[in-house]
Amino acid sequence: MCGIYCCYNRKEGDVAAFRPRAIACSKKQRHRGPDWSGCYMAKDSLLVHERLAIVGVDTGAQPLVSDDEQVILAVNGEIYNHLDLRKSLKNPPQFKTHSDCEVIMYLYKEHGTDMCNMLDGMFSFVLLDTSVTPSRLVAARDPIGITTLYMGWHSSAPETLYFASELKCIEEECDNLQAFPPGHFYDSDKKEFTRYYNPTWWNTDQDPTPPTNPADLTAIRETLEMAVRKRLMSEVPYGVLLSGGLDSSLIASIAARETDKLAEEQERRRKAHREAQAKGETITDDAPLASWPQLHSFAVGLEGAPDLIAARKAADMLGTVHHEYHFTVQEGLDAIDEVIYHLETFDVTTVRASTPMYLLSRKIKAMGVKMVLSGEGSDEIFGGYLYFHAAPNPKDFHDECVKRVKNLHTADCLRANKSTMAWGLEARVPFLDKKFLEVAMNTDPASKMFSKGSEQKTDADGRPIMEKYILRKAFDCSPDGKAYLPDSILWRQKEQFSDGVGYSWIDGMKEHSAKIVSDEDFAKRAERWPESTPDTKEAYWIRDLFEGHFPTDAAAKTAVRWVPKQEWGVSADPSGRAVAIHTAAYEEKA
Repeated sequence: MCGIYCCYNRKEGDVAAFRPRAIACSKKQRHRGPDWSGCYMAKDSLLVHERLAIVGVDTGAQPLVSDDEQVILAVNGEIYNHLDLRKSLKNPPQFKTHSDCEVIMYLYKEHGTDMCNMLDGMFSFVLLDTSVTPSRLVAARDPIGITTLYMGWHSSAPETLYFASELKCIEEECDNLQAFPPGHFYDSDKKEFTRYYNPTWWNTDQDPTPPTNPADLTAIRETLEMAVRKRLMSEVPYGVLLSGGLDSSLIASIAARETDKLAEEQERRRKAHREAQAKGETITDDAPLASWPQLHSFAVGLEGAPDLIAARKAADMLGTVHHEYHFTVQEGLDAIDEVIYHLETFDVTTVRASTPMYLLSRKIKAMGVKMVLSGEGSDEIFGGYLYFHAAPNPKDFHDECVKRVKNLHTADCLRANKSTMAWGLEARVPFLDKKFLEVAMNTDPASKMFSKGSEQKTDADGRPIMEKYILRKAFDCSPDGKAYLPDSILWRQKEQFSDGVGYSWIDGMKEHSAKIVSDEDFAKRAERWPESTPDTKEAYWIRDLFEGHFPTDAAAKTAVRWVPKQEWGVSADPSGRAVAIHTAAYEEKA
């Protein structure tokens, strides 16, 4: 992933003068792309790119320019099906790079904006067609919003638009700001957004009947394996974030299996290269060879944290090279101001969970790793958050799942993207693969619902009908004679990440905010923030830090709070420990 910046449709003659300013604005997100910076100046627009090189390392510098020099492109993301897309072109060009993104320009030439639905990956891009006057701009964001993108303009010149991967790059230029909606493209010809991603499960209002497809455990397992496999597309060292919970452990298990296969394939190719060189033959297989064939896993937590213990157990079984990092509550508190600057939100649960991830990402990047797989999305897809036990019926359960998936770009995707990219580390999320979503989101929600406490039921094999049961059951097998995970991990109760790194982390945040936010200031919070008024001192403290970095009302309106569904009678605190089922489960174990 990278950082992109665009100033579109600036007054003629003013573009060159604005170039230093555009580069300076984009420099604020250079942490996203520390490998190279590029700038392209068109007749009425500017594109700037900060590059993190993962694929096409030697040739993929951006902005990219088409063979006729009429289409210019800046992309943040990865296109997993780029090789198939290249083959599909009716008029294939002489590609200049090995970049997975270059094909987008030629898809545009042949398919126009219909190209967006053809892309399989995570991406935000700005494409400029200079063959017309004024230049045509097409901007788009991936279906779920795994990558970040913002758009803005100033009311004094609304025809000039600004786009950037991070809010901080365009905040000073704009008095109107918005997060670019996932699954949409913006076309300057029409001056409007168009939704291109319309899966069958999306519109619960128009189709009030929840899905009735029985859980297909084989399809769930195989589509997730495929999702992980395609996300191992990399020419640089990669690893997995391993919290020891179900989701990250499943991704690590699949990745370990696939990495072993890749290592065998790499060795076969190396042998073929050596034999060809010895015979003086031309090597036709010029695809880059992977540089790190053994899988490394990374965990973070306070000393003795539940996640660290579970992650160690999973890593031992999977045979990963495991790295465990500890942080203290004080180290976390010291980092929060920086974390909020990078996150660009004041949502409490996002800040709580992002801080350990931010600290871990720095350690990972220091090892030379540039890409990791992560487990975001599973809880939204399968209703894994513990408050889902209170869902009154399958329809409400399904509607809440759809709502949570739709809002991932405001919380978990935002956290995964910005916590890692703060250090130039890319996170890929297999659970949000389009094919996997099609299978999992079209499953009868009744099969996703779970029982609680003393009422908890078991299946014919004695497995508990607990949260994410069908996902657990899909991998409760050994198709090749080897189990995916130990039972203690596969059937471990949900721990939300900010809890699992150590319960004293959230407690420490609450205690710290209670000390530094006075009762007098807290009593006046509604006067200071009449909209989105903080309801706790912790929320007040975080909002105050956010305002120090992003003081405008326009910036504040881009932040969205994550709160469990209050209509079900559950706690407003997003911590899993605030849900009675969590406490009951641990009391029973004791």
